[in-house]
Amino acid sequence: MSEHVYVWDKFVRAFHWSVVTLFIISYLSAEEVEWLHVYSGYTIAALVVLRVIWGGIGSRYARFSDFVPSVAATKAYISGLRSGKPVRYLGHNPLGGLMVIAFLVMLTVITLSGMKLYAVEEGKGPLAIGVQMHLVSPVFAGEDHDEDGEDDGSDEYWKQIHEFAVNLMLLFILLHITGVVISSRIHNESLVKSMLNGYKEKR
Repeated sequence: MSEHVYVWDKFVRAFHWSVVTLFIISYLSAEEVEWLHVYSGYTIAALVVLRVIWGGIGSRYARFSDFVPSVAATKAYISGLRSGKPVRYLGHNPLGGLMVIAFLVMLTVITLSGMKLYAVEEGKGPLAIGVQMHLVSPVFAGEDHDEDGEDDGSDEYWKQIHEFAVNLMLLFILLHITGVVISSRIHNESLVKSMLNGYKEKR
């Protein structure tokens, strides 16, 4: 008889589904509703900070120490996948752990580049202070800058970084969904259900 184990705590589950929802909102509102795009981005940034903190002090399976894999563990898991018999993990498997790190890094790049772009284009947001200081700094007196104090093309530079990061994030999301489907079938379990109720079967 299998035993149900509480794996994903409330914060991890809330973080996961909140980021899913907010990323969709941010993506769809990018060209349509600026204030919604901006504030959904701020919320994602705040959640990422909280998740990093929780990765150090949270419950067992939420901690980075539990799921950031070694090279050896990752190679072993990939070998298991190729043979059709990968080791089952109650928490994140090695590839899943790497994907969590990739998500956190990309969300950081997306939100920071978005804030920088917002500062350059609108002179608003938490990074706008840097733009204003840049504008009044005597170091740049007499140089060719736009009216916001940034070099010409700076907005395009940050826009490209922002869009590239978003597109890369979409690729990671596709890989994540594929991994969830494959892992669920191989281990005969619903990973989506476990991320909803927090429980997995210990076999």
